[in-house]
Amino acid sequence: MNAVKIKDDVFWVGVNDYQTTLFEGLWPIDQEGISYNAYLINDEKVAIIDTVKSIKQDEYIEKIKSIIGDKKVDYLVMNHMEPDHSSGIEELLSVYPDMIIVGNKKTFPMLKNFYNIEGNVLEVGEGDTLSLGKHTLQFFMTPMVHWPESMVTYDTTDKILFSMDIFGSYKAPVGSIFDDENDLASFEDPIRRYYATIVGKVAGQAMKALDKLCGIEIGTICPSHGLVWRSNPGHILDRYVKMSRKETVPGVVIAYGSMYGCTQKSAETLAIALKDNGVKEVVLYDVSKTDISFIVSDIWKYKGLLMGAPAYYGKIFPKMANLLYKLTEIKVDNHKVGFFTDFSWSGGAEKNFNAFIEEAKVDVISDMVMVKGRPDENDVLALNELAKKMAEEMAN
Repeated sequence: MNAVKIKDDVFWVGVNDYQTTLFEGLWPIDQEGISYNAYLINDEKVAIIDTVKSIKQDEYIEKIKSIIGDKKVDYLVMNHMEPDHSSGIEELLSVYPDMIIVGNKKTFPMLKNFYNIEGNVLEVGEGDTLSLGKHTLQFFMTPMVHWPESMVTYDTTDKILFSMDIFGSYKAPVGSIFDDENDLASFEDPIRRYYATIVGKVAGQAMKALDKLCGIEIGTICPSHGLVWRSNPGHILDRYVKMSRKETVPGVVIAYGSMYGCTQKSAETLAIALKDNGVKEVVLYDVSKTDISFIVSDIWKYKGLLMGAPAYYGKIFPKMANLLYKLTEIKVDNHKVGFFTDFSWSGGAEKNFNAFIEEAKVDVISDMVMVKGRPDENDVLALNELAKKMAEEMAN
């Protein structure tokens, strides 16, 4: 896409990335890609909000020049120093060497550490303003959403919030950047998966930031990833508030690992029993086949969680250990949780599950079901009882 006008003097100069397969080297983005949104205000003073990932810097600079021609860039506002938003800065400085870099006191040490840039900076703090002429920018600090230097920028003239990673999403918009020109339903899962993997760990800090931002009049939300919300900014604001509060809907995620099908049999038994007990939404995930970002996304959505894994040399199946690590990080409070294991001779998975229960402070609904080998009749009865208890929790 070319540069896109958002308001008379405000433009999107971002890029879509279909080359990167793992966002942060972790989370699959593959065919849907991701956008790195950057913005330009063409006023008496020219200000750019953020750069883009360096692999796309030429396209980014071309868009800037298509708007301002031979004018200089006066300010570069760095809302966030993560390299997907900052690594284009070196090339941008080579084109506009007199540009002043605007950030907060935690921005500039990172600027030096990443790019060895120290001079020509302007430090701003909570509520500070910067006049561009017609437009005035105001800055709000949002520490640990999701890095310590994170902040957002508000255009008081056009009521535009440049919200950094807040209100972001996986999935690059195709053909148009605007909410009213896209199928919002197709962004629901990418929004939640982005929140769960990127922001979920700091949900408490995110809620504080949202409380702060609710105090200003917002006409348009321009995040660093995903759609620009010009027609219904309340939609994404409402979504983020609910996710930050960890609001869930009735339904159960069953996440399991299985080497030879025994734990899988237990998981399938639970799924059937949950349905028989009236649970309409049941999602079954094999942790060996599905990236944990998709599993965590649905865990963020649904109230119930059942996890099962076999022992693996006296410990837990490694793919389940990876999921437990992420869930310990983001927390699964406000969930009802149950566990089942499988072993051949000495067990071990239950130790890791118990450590997770202790560290994550999860709300466990029943004793762990421990199966030796393939589930027998008594094991099936125990699994059915676990499913029944979970169904009762979903009905409450």
